[in-house]
Amino acid sequence: MIIRAFVLQAYRIPSSSMEDTLLKGDHILATKYNYGLTIPFTTRKIWGEESVPDRGDIVIFTFPGNHAMDFVKRVIGLPGDTIEVVDKKVYINGEPYKCPYEKYTDPFILTKGQGKVRDNFGPVVVDPGHCFVMGDNRDQSYDSRFWGQVPVLNIKGKAFIIYFSWDTDKPWIRFTRMGQVVR
Repeated sequence: MIIRAFVLQAYRIPSSSMEDTLLKGDHILATKYNYGLTIPFTTRKIWGEESVPDRGDIVIFTFPGNHAMDFVKRVIGLPGDTIEVVDKKVYINGEPYKCPYEKYTDPFILTKGQGKVRDNFGPVVVDPGHCFVMGDNRDQSYDSRFWGQVPVLNIKGKAFIIYFSWDTDKPWIRFTRMGQVVR
C-alpha cells in the first residue's frame, strides 16, 4: 500500500496515442517521486511542489477535463516556452523540435482553415506551473493541442518500465516488450 501510494504505480495503455514508444496493451510502472510526493487521492504535494518534468519525459497525469481519467503523454513544452505546430512540425521558442520518437500515420496536412489544430496550432506560451504534452503518434493523439496545458500538480508520475504487454489484436503476450525501460 505504501509503495503504491508513494513509490510505484501500475498503468495500462488503452490507446495507440503513444505508439511506437508505448503500444496499446502495454502495462507500465511509473515512479511517483520524480516530481514530488502527493497525498494519496488528492493533488496536494507533501514536497516537491515546484518540481517540473524535463522536456521529453513521459508522464502519467490526471486529465484536466475529467479527474477520474489518467493520460500518458510526452512533455514537449515547459513553463515559459512558446509552442507552435506548423504543417505537423513542432517549434519550441521559434526553433524546430525533432523528437526521435514522433510518428505520423496520415500523409495529409490539415490546415487551420479546416478548423483543425492537429497539424497547425498556436503559438501559445506555456503558463507557469503547467506543461504542454503530446502523444508520440501525433496524428492519432488527443493532447494539449486539443484541450490545453496540464497543471504540474496533475502529474502523478514518470513512466519507467513495461512489465507486461498484451497484443489486443492477436491476442498474444508480447514477451519482447517485457522489461523494456520507457524512453
